[in-house]
Amino acid sequence: MKKIVLLLLFPLMGFSQVTLDGVEMLFQQKQFKKAETQITNFLKEHPNHLKATELLGDAYGHQKKWDDAIVEYKKLVKTNPNIANYHYKYGGVLGMKALQNKLKALGIIGDIKNAFTKAAELDENHIDARWALVELYMQLPGIFGGSKNKSLKYANELEALSKVDGYLAKGYVYEYDNEPELAEKYYKMAIEEGGSLTCFNKLATFYENKKQPEKAISTIEQAQKKHQRNALHYQIGKVAAEYNIQLSKGEQCLQTYLKNYSAADGVPKAWAHYRLAQIHTLKNNKTQALKHINLAIAQLPKIKPFKTQKQKILNL
Repeated sequence: MKKIVLLLLFPLMGFSQVTLDGVEMLFQQKQFKKAETQITNFLKEHPNHLKATELLGDAYGHQKKWDDAIVEYKKLVKTNPNIANYHYKYGGVLGMKALQNKLKALGIIGDIKNAFTKAAELDENHIDARWALVELYMQLPGIFGGSKNKSLKYANELEALSKVDGYLAKGYVYEYDNEPELAEKYYKMAIEEGGSLTCFNKLATFYENKKQPEKAISTIEQAQKKHQRNALHYQIGKVAAEYNIQLSKGEQCLQTYLKNYSAADGVPKAWAHYRLAQIHTLKNNKTQALKHINLAIAQLPKIKPFKTQKQKILNL
């Protein structure tokens, strides 16, 4: 009888052992659909498991399934209203839904503000929630509660937590408000305080947006001296190609990028070939331009700018 009972139980026990093991690895591998399936199966047996619910919301978010993510995070907010990160994630997916559908955005702006504000209130050290509020209050029209003063209030709170974040936030506020001198000042302060790649990138991008490519290249070169990242060679070549400046330096940097390329550099080699094609087009070197644009198209045949550039070259 015991053997019969055990034989009956083992299949049931095996069937019930759905776990969250491996979900983190699936996230790292960006296999979000597989993660969603595994978490959903786990929740069938553990419907009130908070971590699994949060992970399911995360899996939906990575797949841009905003409505589904909203449902999961809302469960967390209702069940545990004193957890700051639940409110932050809930506000985040509401914000993404608002960006996707501007008509519906009008009806959920209040919920977005409340979620981020609650997260900031619950956790006085929550940097991401304060960043979200800085950006939200700057981007909202005044009629819907947008306020530079409120953005600066949260930027000051960020500065109290992290000087680098505070300086970057203020740079963002002043850049958005078209006060370039103050924006430049705070981005430079962020570099002096922290000196991370993010700080250098913010200043370089600011210069590009302000049509100051020479300063952008100089900033990227400073970043390269400090951080020695191959990806920065591409960035220099990109600015050179787009603004028709320092073409020889741009060409050299792009060749270095291709020579030392690895997947960790982020930008596919095809784009470096495209930038080289741009540079050779500007130099009126049709043969080399065609060589590089053909390499770019061979690697990424569906990119429209590549085809447009090839036509420009053929018209030389």
